[in-house]
Amino acid sequence: MVQGFAVRSTENCGARSGVPRNEVEWDFVIMMSMFYCYVLQSEKDESFYIGSTANLKQRLVEHNNHSARYSSTKAPFHIVWYGAFRTKQLAMDFEKYLKSSSGFAFRNKRLV
Repeated sequence: MVQGFAVRSTENCGARSGVPRNEVEWDFVIMMSMFYCYVLQSEKDESFYIGSTANLKQRLVEHNNHSARYSSTKAPFHIVWYGAFRTKQLAMDFEKYLKSSSGFAFRNKRLV
């Protein structure tokens, strides 16, 4: 059993079953359904930005292309830390924690 996912038997699965047939395919399914909490650092003024997303690469591009409202004046950014979570809610909860006073201390001591 893959953590957080129910695994069905993949024996005798046809090519059109939609069920991953090996561990590599399961790893891909898991990776594609992850949500991320991330910490970016501005190369302009070295400030930090904390956020969450389902597509980390695309979100970094948006930040660096001035598409994200808050961070548009601080671009360009680079990723200093990210964590993968199984659900959107877990990623958002960790983002909220990192923005709190105790999360601020944790970020500075453990993540960056």
